[in-house]
Amino acid sequence: MTLTQEQQDFVDAVTDFCRREVSDDVARPHDDGLYRKMADLGWLGVTTPEEYGGAGRGMRDLLLLLETSAHGKAPTGGYATSVITAAAFEKFGTPDQKRTVLGDFVAGDVLSISMSEPGAGSDVGGLICRAEKVDGGWVVDGQKTWCSNAHIAKHILLVARTSTAGGKHEGLTMFLVPADADGLAIRGIETMGGREVNDLYFTDCHLPEDAVVGTCGRAWPQLMAGLNIERMILAGLMLGTARRIFDDTVAYVTEREQFGRPIGSFQALKHRIADLATDLEATRLLVHDAAARMDAAPGELFPREASMAKLKATELAKTMALEGMQMMGGYGYATEYGMEAMLRSTVVSTVYGGTSEIQRDIIGKTYGL
Repeated sequence: MTLTQEQQDFVDAVTDFCRREVSDDVARPHDDGLYRKMADLGWLGVTTPEEYGGAGRGMRDLLLLLETSAHGKAPTGGYATSVITAAAFEKFGTPDQKRTVLGDFVAGDVLSISMSEPGAGSDVGGLICRAEKVDGGWVVDGQKTWCSNAHIAKHILLVARTSTAGGKHEGLTMFLVPADADGLAIRGIETMGGREVNDLYFTDCHLPEDAVVGTCGRAWPQLMAGLNIERMILAGLMLGTARRIFDDTVAYVTEREQFGRPIGSFQALKHRIADLATDLEATRLLVHDAAARMDAAPGELFPREASMAKLKATELAKTMALEGMQMMGGYGYATEYGMEAMLRSTVVSTVYGGTSEIQRDIIGKTYGL
């Protein structure tokens, strides 16, 4: 899809920044120094309202930042959770919460959101971490898990159960929790990608009465309003990652020679590259079209389009990394060349933010199935 001149200038600026600031030989999920440089340039708050220090732009501009920075290998792993969390506060936070959280976000502080529990992953309604009302506030007890970037966050958006009345989707409430709150212990979970996610243990954790975000007991519909934004954010990241993998793979098969010719000239690889290029272009059009629809109709949810974008972009990125490793042979497996790191970063993308199976189920439901 065609970009405006302003959007093209933005993409060029982010691309140039990544070329200057990102070092290929340093593997890290999040670099606070580089992240704050992006904040100083005013990029992190691209969709945040101007009154809170942002640029007030639309979903497509956010996707351009995500896609371009991922393509440039910018180590800004905390940004996805931050912008997802910021969107929730923008929609449902009090004026004071917005000033605090959104102000910190655009200044370069990381935010995190905590929904999953050991017994409640895809089934968020099954969570049991409890917040009990007491004089002057709330007391939280329970365990959360798979909480991305909580260890580097300043604020955490917690989803806890405040009532057992009604169905399992009733009685859920969102809370603003300082990451350094008394009674909260954050313990890392080692993964293929290093420390990205955490267990959170709440033990008699006291929160003030005004820590509630949105309406008490109404977190479920509030979460549903934000999940499509989350899926679009992850789609943008994986689209950019897929582009980087494709470019690196093409560069390798163009330069690598066997039997006296570049390996990319052999039909077996040439056809695979052609298929990947076609899938990449189709995915780009799908993701950007979904973003354009959201910008054209603010307030509408677009569950089908968001789930399609997330499903297609994450599955493509994982496939692209596997194909890249195969075409690079032993070099794809070696840490020196970076393709194995790409595989580690993409293989989980079809799990977090709603598995591919959940996305397919959502898409099917939009057709009445």
